[in-house]
Amino acid sequence: MTYFFQLILSFFASAGFGVLFNAPRRTIVAGGISGALGWIVYYIATEIGAEAPIASFLGAIVLTAVSILSSRKLRAPVIIFITCGIIPLVPGGTAYNAMRSVVMTQYDIALAYGFQVALVSMAIAMGIISTEMIDSLMQTLKREVKNLWKKEA
Repeated sequence: MTYFFQLILSFFASAGFGVLFNAPRRTIVAGGISGALGWIVYYIATEIGAEAPIASFLGAIVLTAVSILSSRKLRAPVIIFITCGIIPLVPGGTAYNAMRSVVMTQYDIALAYGFQVALVSMAIAMGIISTEMIDSLMQTLKREVKNLWKKEA
């Protein structure tokens, strides 16, 4: 039952962010789905013992793959879906704790939180970049094979 609630709440968080930032109406549901699927992968990974950066990387891979598929189906820029869907993965609470620790002059704790934020942020970025690169490579190979078949015919 917890997975269901995680899925629903992350969908509404992602879709709500799309509404808040005026994403085209036809992309709101797909943006919510990409965020929900990315978050549920993150949640399951942390439940089975993965650290936050690894779980964020896996969630970002799923999020980006769903976003790429949605962008092709709906003929909209992929960044719309990634931007909506990334919201549940962003380590906002940890960043808040880092800043709160700085204000309270607990610099050792702030450094630990800040380092965690940096690791998770880099993992998200690497998940997005690697998935887009693999997709680009697959599209190029598909195009080259198609051109090769045309030359032989």
